[in-house]
Amino acid sequence: MPTRRISGFKPTGPLQLGNYLGAIRPTVQGQGEETVVFVADLHALTVPHDPERLRDLTRQVAGLLLAAGVDPDRTVLYRQSDLPAHAELHYLLECSASYGEVHRMIQFKEKGGGSGTRLSLLTYPVLMAADILLHDITDVPVGRDQRQHVELTRDLALRFNERHGPVFTVPRAVHPQVAARVADLADPAAKMGKTNAATNGVLFLLDPPDVLRRKIMRAVTDAGTDVVYDPAGKPGVSNLLDLLATCTAQDPARIAADYTGYGRLKSDVADAVIALLEPIQQRYDDLGDADIEHVLARGAERAADHADATVRRVRAAMGLAGRAATSARPAPAGSPGKPPTAPAPR
Repeated sequence: MPTRRISGFKPTGPLQLGNYLGAIRPTVQGQGEETVVFVADLHALTVPHDPERLRDLTRQVAGLLLAAGVDPDRTVLYRQSDLPAHAELHYLLECSASYGEVHRMIQFKEKGGGSGTRLSLLTYPVLMAADILLHDITDVPVGRDQRQHVELTRDLALRFNERHGPVFTVPRAVHPQVAARVADLADPAAKMGKTNAATNGVLFLLDPPDVLRRKIMRAVTDAGTDVVYDPAGKPGVSNLLDLLATCTAQDPARIAADYTGYGRLKSDVADAVIALLEPIQQRYDDLGDADIEHVLARGAERAADHADATVRRVRAAMGLAGRAATSARPAPAGSPGKPPTAPAPR
């Protein structure tokens, strides 16, 4: 079986530099005919949300994926909610999952538990398993914080196959050799996140160059003036060195020797980040909503045959009628005839 990879991007906030360096760029570099990328809008429903903002963020995330180099002719790119097979397989897998194994997921322990917690926050790891198993995925690129979810996916697939026969491909978690962890510029102890939009420590992919420069020049550093790569002892300056190294494909410890103070380091980091993001911003600005919607609809159509076949196998194995009532949503009226092909980042 060929290697098949999947990456999902949740539209709970504007994408930021950590998303690009840690997930989007590796996805673009490794994309091919067996790559599946989707905007996980169903996952965004696990917490309170504004429907119009969710629609806008979903389209924005898809547009940025295209602008960053995801090629819809080489990669299946679609919106999760356009493929009903996700929701159907989610329920069927819930019938094989236990309360205990989903309740111990670390993210539910951290974010849930109160009387107002949505049930979907408890069960979304099963939806994540459905996302993966739907496409016969072999490799799931994840950070260490998501490994537990891939282990649950493996457990569900193995259990189902033991009970009902060889239906699912059992995936494995794969981790990047060098994880691009980007810390919040205002709080180097915290990971840069897309939901903390109020902080000046987050570099969003669509921030104008002057905003990016201002945030970087105001980044928290450390006591003293020595520029040393020491993530434990000097987390602020080490984060800046990591940023510069990741943007320019260099070693952060070696870069540190070129600086005697924080001012020039911050200026060079700003130059590197702006140079990295400006082409992506320009390509994003060239995309219209109709272009993005056409790509998503076309991607859902491409994904539907494989996804529906998986659901039919599962239904039949569980004793249900083999026919799955799933189909991709047609392309929106007025969509251009040919979707854009986003060039790879420079």
